Amino acid sequence: MKDIMTAPFLTEVRKLLQNMYRLGWDERNGGNLSYILKEEELTPYLDVYKVIRNIPTNFDASPLAGRYFIVTGTGKYFKNVYDDPENNLGIMRVSADGQSVELLWGYADGGRPTSELPAHFRSHISRLSVDPEHRVVLHTHCTNVIAMTFVHSLDEREFTRTLWQMCTECLVVFPDGVGVLPWMLCGNDEIGIATAEKMKEYRLCVWGMHGIFGTGKTLDEAFGLVETVEKAAEIYVKIMNKPILQTITDEQLWILADAFGVTPREGFLEPRK
Repeated sequence: MKDIMTAPFLTEVRKLLQNMYRLGWDERNGGNLSYILKEEELTPYLDVYKVIRNIPTNFDASPLAGRYFIVTGTGKYFKNVYDDPENNLGIMRVSADGQSVELLWGYADGGRPTSELPAHFRSHISRLSVDPEHRVVLHTHCTNVIAMTFVHSLDEREFTRTLWQMCTECLVVFPDGVGVLPWMLCGNDEIGIATAEKMKEYRLCVWGMHGIFGTGKTLDEAFGLVETVEKAAEIYVKIMNKPILQTITDEQLWILADAFGVTPREGFLEPRK
């Protein structure tokens, strides 16, 4: 077996989480990540038949049975992942009945997956139903998105249109828009179910006064979506109390959509003139 510390997927996760902490999005034990791994990625580094222990999921994850994941641990700090991945991350397989996960590596100090694991699994199930290539669910407390939820309407159309108007690339990066939820208690079934419903239509879901869930086919795609929304929110927060002399109009957004071959979410822009 090769040394798992050299596995490309582990290196990528370590670097990503270190960067998110550096950006100030994941204070203390804030934020969590789950990433679907392919068996062929794992077998050079792990004996996938050697189960360390079973961990109950408190959720019926049977639609994900047999899938492999790398998941951040509950109570763990992103800032510690790079130097100590074996205590802060876990690699697991969803059991055949979907009632537990089989730990194959990690959580060496006896830890467990993030408490948001059911919310992650629900979102994975939703995204896989519309995109079979989906692999990543990323939750983070990006600062300016949270700030924006205090001062902007949480109506999805209005929230999305404001973000689209903040930066030319936004419509190109997330033409499907942004789902938005009001403040809800985190870590329970209610918010996980609500988020999963949004994920049937959106790749991004903002949690009011809390953070954001982003998804993607790759770690880069999921991070890039969140990063772009955060940049747009930062611009909005910086200019919201200043006189606005010009903006990107809906007509210009239509021109942008045509130029880049994307389709804005229906009803989010005013009809073409």
